[in-house]
Amino acid sequence: MARYTGPLTKKSRRLGVDLVGGDAAFERRPYPPGQHGRARIKESEYRTQLQEKQKARYTYGILEKQFANYYELASRRPGKTGDNLLTLLESRLDNVVYRAGLARTRRHARQLVNHGHFLVNGVKTNIPSFQVSKFDIIDVKAKSLNTTPFIVARETHDADTVPAWLDVSPTRGRILVHQNPVREQITVPIQEQLIVEFYSKK
Repeated sequence: MARYTGPLTKKSRRLGVDLVGGDAAFERRPYPPGQHGRARIKESEYRTQLQEKQKARYTYGILEKQFANYYELASRRPGKTGDNLLTLLESRLDNVVYRAGLARTRRHARQLVNHGHFLVNGVKTNIPSFQVSKFDIIDVKAKSLNTTPFIVARETHDADTVPAWLDVSPTRGRILVHQNPVREQITVPIQEQLIVEFYSKK
């Protein structure tokens, strides 16, 4: 199954959370899509856990198998599995570009990475899932700096929205990674413990 490329508003309404950020359509109709969208839904523990997993998947734009692989990797690392999982997801190159304010959405960031606009420690990197590490330096390629996406990013950049684990110079198109993100710095509305419970039953 390919990565979901349809309207995220539909998924936002299904899962009850704004996956895009500032989605006016979601705010206008905050109930599931379809003719039965307003019907009462029977809640269950499994449904709640599955919904949380799907919320994380669609937020970061990840396939089912890839997400399961992230969980396996997180479970093998020392510390809390849920915290490790969110750290791995936040450390994806496409997410770092989005968090740094150089893209409007994660989908936009993924596209920019795919098109080869970035260097990581001086090496061209066009893999959105590339894991960024502490002390990495991410640069916009010199010939990409004056293209429309990065001109707009410079003009609209808001330093207050950049998380503390990153340092961004929008004029130079440079992102410095101070540290790996910790749970307190990850603001996505995801209850990672529910995801751990979902996979622990498999």
